[in-house]
Amino acid sequence: MNKNIFLFFVVCIGNANLSLAQNSDSTAPNIVIIFTDDQGYADVGVYGAKGFNTPNLDQMATDGIRFTDFYVAQPVCSASRTALLTGCYPNRLGITGALGPNAKHGLHADETTLAELCKSKGYATAIYGKWHLGNRKPFLPTRHGFDNFYGIPYSNDMWPLHPDLVKLPDAAAKRKRGYPNLPIYEDDSIVDSEVTHEDQRQFTTTFTQRAVAFIDANKDQRFFLYLPHPMPHVPLHVSNKFQGKTEQGLYGDVISEIDWSVGQILQALKRNGLEENTLVIFMSDNGPWLSYGDHGGSTGPLREGKGTTFEGGVRVPCIMRWVGKIPPGSICREPMMTIDLFPTIAKFIGAELPQNKIDGRDASALVLATPNATSPQQAYYFYYHRNDLQAIRSGRWKLHFPHKYRSMDGRELGSGGTPGKYDNNRKTGLELYDLIADIGERRNVAEAHPEVVKKLTELADAMRHDLGDNLTNIKPTGNRKPGRIDNDQ
Repeated sequence: MNKNIFLFFVVCIGNANLSLAQNSDSTAPNIVIIFTDDQGYADVGVYGAKGFNTPNLDQMATDGIRFTDFYVAQPVCSASRTALLTGCYPNRLGITGALGPNAKHGLHADETTLAELCKSKGYATAIYGKWHLGNRKPFLPTRHGFDNFYGIPYSNDMWPLHPDLVKLPDAAAKRKRGYPNLPIYEDDSIVDSEVTHEDQRQFTTTFTQRAVAFIDANKDQRFFLYLPHPMPHVPLHVSNKFQGKTEQGLYGDVISEIDWSVGQILQALKRNGLEENTLVIFMSDNGPWLSYGDHGGSTGPLREGKGTTFEGGVRVPCIMRWVGKIPPGSICREPMMTIDLFPTIAKFIGAELPQNKIDGRDASALVLATPNATSPQQAYYFYYHRNDLQAIRSGRWKLHFPHKYRSMDGRELGSGGTPGKYDNNRKTGLELYDLIADIGERRNVAEAHPEVVKKLTELADAMRHDLGDNLTNIKPTGNRKPGRIDNDQ
């Protein structure tokens, strides 16, 4: 072959490959995740909210897709956030419950987060709001792929609240345990060592303003924005512009301000011409804290709430929008879980999955409302407490294994920020529910469907030999250790 012709051929092929790579990169979306705290399944207009309106979220559902059967991995803060950011069941990574201010463990450095996944493709990354995966320096967001962090390291009630301002009965106990004041971080440094109640009133607005500024500053490059609002976790706080604006009182006011925040994010994307190149995801970290009554949310038809593996604790509102990619007005009735977002986003942005095992599976067909798409998982497993496998869902069926749980059913609810008392001694047997016919998990049909019980029990046994199960005294073989420190780093 003529040398000049050969060189021309090589250059053309190289340019073609470069063009393909650029075209592939150009389809990769920005990612925005808005994650609320303790918001109930029925606390959004399109999910049946009463006493307040959520016009921005409702419009987001009109423009995109609403999930009716979307789950978090566990019904509590830190565990739920672990699943979202790593694609793993949280007990696989040694993160359970809600990490307190004095915890000396957190997300291990060897685990890959969504921020690190996005950074592998050159994305700018930021988190504004609540972290709650370890408050010591080795565990902070900037050590896990986030370029910028502004917010609080754990829940807004994890400090010695002044009992005259918020009448929580455990305030004195928190002082006795040596809880520090609630700090605000900027990246790795504490910029305010004592958050006031007035500061908390501005949380939703302040974190939203930071998020909007981040979008404006990064309009010409791809970005991953994580906005985990501390609200509506108690103690509730709302800015003056929304105080007293709803029929439902303070809780409704707080949700209305969160809805405003969603609107601000969507407006920023539109103003910068990014609507067709941004996947926006809205969801809650678990169900509502029912004992707080009028300061807690609603599960609508679902049973129980936060701190249980019944539907009210683990099924949450979830809305996604990607203009031009997700057909407007779509509804997904297939089960999906936060663990599936990690591999789904990896596919959308063209990133490789980590070498460590993850539990999530690509659910892009569900997100894009592909006709006849089904759940990417054969089953979802609901662990709680240290490592108790309490329930499993497969298709229309959900099987609960015998365990104790807490309930407010038949008990006096709290009001004004003071909680009622749970009955912590309720028990469930081996109970099967048909969630299509019985969304409220009221009619145990185990005796009528022994073959389903057998199949789901076999699936659960296989998972027990991987992740373990304290309820049946099975030790895990596939779990990894969290990060730990031995000093005051």
